[in-house]
Amino acid sequence: MKKIVVIGPESVGKTTLCEILAKNNDAEWVPEYAREYVEKLERAYCYSDVEHIARTQFEQFSQKTEKEFLIYDTDLIVTKVWFEHVFHKVPEWMNGAILQEKVDLYLLCKPDLEWIAEPVRENPNLREYLYDWYLREIKKTSVPFEEIEGKGEERTITAQKAIDKWLK
Repeated sequence: MKKIVVIGPESVGKTTLCEILAKNNDAEWVPEYAREYVEKLERAYCYSDVEHIARTQFEQFSQKTEKEFLIYDTDLIVTKVWFEHVFHKVPEWMNGAILQEKVDLYLLCKPDLEWIAEPVRENPNLREYLYDWYLREIKKTSVPFEEIEGKGEERTITAQKAIDKWLK
């Protein structure tokens, strides 16, 4: 079983892309846990909330499937950057956990889609900055990655080509 992670800043179509890629490839996909968790909070999130999110994300990476691969809507790299950006510190266990996730391919979505405001989104003016940060973090892992751009079906086609190339 292989693990593909769709990663990128807010409002770049990660969830939609995951759903489409999972359907087109007969794969399972794991939704973004952070969104689900933060949407249910009736207060501002805090460091311990983000750590809970990170631990849950890490547990999700032990998930098994009979499908050829799992597609994840974000992973611990996004959460690590979130910790550093908001709290200026990262739990000690996190860097090791990122390597233990054993991701096979990252699809890094460029912030070339129009921003869509939602209650859990915070950084409309930092998308390029965060994209560059995610790129640097991905490069540290030595995991193959492809940058995904384009609108609508073009984005899906680019992502599918990246998967097909990786599978060969």
